[in-house]
Amino acid sequence: MSASPNVFPQQVTVTSLGAWPGTDPVEAAKVSLGLLTSPHLPCLAELPGRGVGSDAVGRTASLLLELPVDVQPYGWRFVDRAGHDHRRAVSALSTDVNVLADVAGAGDITPAELKVQIMGPVSLAAAIHLHYGERALRDHGARRDIAQSLAAGLAVHAQKVQAAVPGSALILQIDEPSVAPALAGTIPTASGYRTLRSIPASELRTTWSTLVAAAREAGFAQIAINLAPAESLGASASVTGGPGSDDVKSAETRAWRKALETALESGVDAVALPLNELDTGHWEMLASAIESGLGVWAGTVPGRSGAVPPSYSILEERIMRPWRGLGLGETLLNQLRITPETSLAGVSPQEARTVLNRALEVAERLSEIRYL
Repeated sequence: MSASPNVFPQQVTVTSLGAWPGTDPVEAAKVSLGLLTSPHLPCLAELPGRGVGSDAVGRTASLLLELPVDVQPYGWRFVDRAGHDHRRAVSALSTDVNVLADVAGAGDITPAELKVQIMGPVSLAAAIHLHYGERALRDHGARRDIAQSLAAGLAVHAQKVQAAVPGSALILQIDEPSVAPALAGTIPTASGYRTLRSIPASELRTTWSTLVAAAREAGFAQIAINLAPAESLGASASVTGGPGSDDVKSAETRAWRKALETALESGVDAVALPLNELDTGHWEMLASAIESGLGVWAGTVPGRSGAVPPSYSILEERIMRPWRGLGLGETLLNQLRITPETSLAGVSPQEARTVLNRALEVAERLSEIRYL
């Protein structure tokens, strides 16, 4: 559970998962800071539509200290010295931080809290290849080096973001879209003929706990682990393979449950996960965590191009039915933070705003229920 008791706002709140459509960081910062005002949680937006270096893998890889990367036809790869691809990723992230500072300063905006997102060390190791072409996930030493380098780079990143929004408490979202297949041993090798050996759950627990502790040391007030699977975050956020068999899907489902259990034990303040992935067993685990003071970032509102999100009453029911079925008190609803169900990078900017507005409607209704 979290290192210290969480202090929750009096109402249900909203945040986005970070990815935003388009290529304009100014517009993305204005929407985030303008729409998600306190007590809701704005974020340093990610714009994967800009291409190489702004994708989830390249963006986080740019934070790694002494582990430069470049892009090959098969994906990102560790190299001996930084080249154009690495510099492009560093530049894009620096631009986003500077734009955030400019937009906040021009509007005299000091958000109470601001969220930044990174790809977690397991998913990063699954997505980046070693010099000889295999995924770094295969090598225990490489996994360790990535986790340590990410922790060190995160501290530098936190200082830069804090300077952009002085006075704001920083919140960290750690995305681990590949953790279930990594635990299940279903991630394909570079050749595609075999799969990589599963990582031990004990190693995952140590890796996450160490990163969470490092994030707190770096100044993050709260940390959440996001367990949305790859299809929820977008293909560029993770490892993609061929169609899975029923056995593979079953193994990954069991591994996802183990990942949730491990996340709840790693010292985080909240877990983020899409509601459409939850069964009764998942809800029972979450109920116990909620009663112990953990926050849940509930992926509630679908964000699909060309589709209007369901009404807030339908979305409210998706939460309240299992909530009441498990006997959770309505006074605990403020431990929820409503998010989109998926990445918003694949929809239009107007559709993305519609999704966030629907999330705000759901949060408002749940806050009313809490006070009934």
